[in-house]
Amino acid sequence: MRIGFGLCCLMLLAVGCTDTYNPERNFRADGEDIELVFLTAEDSSVIELPEGHFRFDRSLILDGVRHVTVRGAGMDKTVLSFLDQSEGAEGIRVVNSQNVVFEDFTVEDAEGDNIKVMDTDGISFLRVKVAWTGPIDETNGAYGFYPVQCRNVLIDECEAMGASDAGIYVGQSDSVIIRNNKAYMNVAGIESENSRWVKIYGNEATDNTGGILIFDLPGLTQFGKDIEAYDNVVVENNRKNFAPEGNIVAAVPPGSGFMILATEDVYVHDNEILENRTVGAAIISYALVSELTGDNDSENSNAGSAQQINRKYEEDAAYNPYPRGIRLENNTVSNSYVLPATSHDFGRLFLLKFPFETPDIVYDGVLPPGISDRQELQSSEYKICLAEDIETRFADLDAGKGFEAISHDKSIFACP
Repeated sequence: MRIGFGLCCLMLLAVGCTDTYNPERNFRADGEDIELVFLTAEDSSVIELPEGHFRFDRSLILDGVRHVTVRGAGMDKTVLSFLDQSEGAEGIRVVNSQNVVFEDFTVEDAEGDNIKVMDTDGISFLRVKVAWTGPIDETNGAYGFYPVQCRNVLIDECEAMGASDAGIYVGQSDSVIIRNNKAYMNVAGIESENSRWVKIYGNEATDNTGGILIFDLPGLTQFGKDIEAYDNVVVENNRKNFAPEGNIVAAVPPGSGFMILATEDVYVHDNEILENRTVGAAIISYALVSELTGDNDSENSNAGSAQQINRKYEEDAAYNPYPRGIRLENNTVSNSYVLPATSHDFGRLFLLKFPFETPDIVYDGVLPPGISDRQELQSSEYKICLAEDIETRFADLDAGKGFEAISHDKSIFACP
């Protein structure tokens, strides 16, 4: 489906469509009181953060606590800044805890990740904002929200901006809900990585490089499955990719709505995927990403925990680099841009293969070992099901055979 309009941004927020974010800040001098409260927090306590702007030079840490709530005076009223950070990589770090709730405050400018939570059962973020001030570039930290190896995760009515990897991220975690959030001016707006039983709904992702990413990567503690993304608005994600070279998200082309990479049992339905100039939704294998990104490995230059591209992914015998059990249904996909973003290999490829009319949905066409053709693919665990509007443009890239037989016929992928 094609709609003849262009959108600059979904949200006319204070930052607008710019490359900098410079909010007015008037810092108070009593941040040490907040540090002490974190250090001495006991089980079942409520940490009340007062209204005001506070600066810290080290991480605020909760370790081994249960049933703790950290409550600010409001998202725009309580601001915790780590612009002067000299110790630690995170703004707030939570480790080995249970039932922790963060609500109604902002965290800015951590050296690495603004809020990192590890090995925790029950973590909720409610009306929390994470951001980096100043230029939006690769010197920003990797992740805004970063729960990893957690269970029972809720991220609700939050905002994330400026992350050089993902604004809202969940990794190697189980039973996750990401809903009613706004993600903008990040490389990846929202990312589910190697996580299971994830629901992503009611979110707005705009002005990122890629709107919503659903990835499975090698060499980690678990692999993902059972992810559902619906009722999201994913629009104008055309920002230049500013991830440090060598990071996996550096492979995401500007102008990407959804990207599904090497994971299983993904259901993407009833989303608005609009004006993403390169591709509305891409279903790709890790093998293609590794091949197209060539020899761009590098040491990560920021202090976050971003995943690098793994050239030796085949050494992980348990890892399956091919997408499988993918269903796209009843999404509104449109793009009135004439050309894809050509600052990236994928965009240049699309310009060459699809001049002046880029596809809405792309499958890379890299067949798994033992699968000889699309008919066999569709009767296997690797089945891909498309139940979209008849006008939705589709391309099977046939990348496994050097893009020799690109096809626009989506009938073989029709849902039964």
